[in-house]
Amino acid sequence: MDRKQILDEKNRIVIKVGTTTITYEETGNINLDKLEKFVRILINLRNKGKEVIVVSSGAVGVGRKALGMEHKPETEAAKQACAAVGQGRLMMIYEKLFNEYSQLTAQVLLTKEFITNKECRKNARQTFDELLRMNVVPIVNENDAISVDELAYGNFGDNDTLAANVAELVDADLLILMSDIEGMYTADPKKNQNARFIHTVVEIDESLEAMAGGSASDFGTGGMMTKVNAAKIATSAGADMIIANGDNIYAINDIMAGKKIGTLFLSKEHGKLMENELAPERAKFRRQVKNLKKSEGKSEEHKTTEFIQNEEHIGGNYGKLYGNTW
Repeated sequence: MDRKQILDEKNRIVIKVGTTTITYEETGNINLDKLEKFVRILINLRNKGKEVIVVSSGAVGVGRKALGMEHKPETEAAKQACAAVGQGRLMMIYEKLFNEYSQLTAQVLLTKEFITNKECRKNARQTFDELLRMNVVPIVNENDAISVDELAYGNFGDNDTLAANVAELVDADLLILMSDIEGMYTADPKKNQNARFIHTVVEIDESLEAMAGGSASDFGTGGMMTKVNAAKIATSAGADMIIANGDNIYAINDIMAGKKIGTLFLSKEHGKLMENELAPERAKFRRQVKNLKKSEGKSEEHKTTEFIQNEEHIGGNYGKLYGNTW
């Protein structure tokens, strides 16, 4: 079984969009053009018969801009106030865009009680099932305005974790995290030029967790570690998960088409059918480029032949690297 076959079977899909995906980095304002494209993609998935649940960040950021705050709120009360102002504005935009396609939406605000309290969990599941049965697209966010940070319940802290818990609750087939990163590397690519991109993860172990790192942006929350933790929740519940870059929102279409976009974390069921997959070492490509430059002075025909041979060699190395473990 390959990536395309696995993704073809997905029916119930949870898609999380981060704050940096739906807002402009420079201003923090909503990127209406991208949000409209995102809604069209969701409508197309619905037209294909897929069930879609959206976990949307952005309420605190939208509220903060509306209130004229230049930086993240520093107190819990300020954060909750921003969320209260921003959630209504954000939902209004979603409803307007979905309404253009006669698609109903529902706002679902959750606290962590839906995980820790058996009765709340049961009611939350019933609500999602009924909304999906009615062909409604649930738009989920944490209820920041009333969330607490007590030992009894606590809060999610980030929407990656919230999305994973929602995927677990509704027995989703797939969780897609659209964020400001293209996926996971063996090391921080900004600090280590030999860092290799991880295409496929069949098991989350200690060595993989050690690779996770990175900090949140000014407008969003959560780094790579939160995404790995989200993957642990989702894959343990039987859902595959993909981390992808939200800069190109159409990447969702490529993901669903089975293209090698982002990092795919496989559930135990599918992990038995595939292997860990890494991209080739970047140094190999650099050496090939240097070799081509050394061919100066040779005939055009000779250089063309050598280029083709080098390309074939690169392809061979790329194939041999698949299946490596970290």
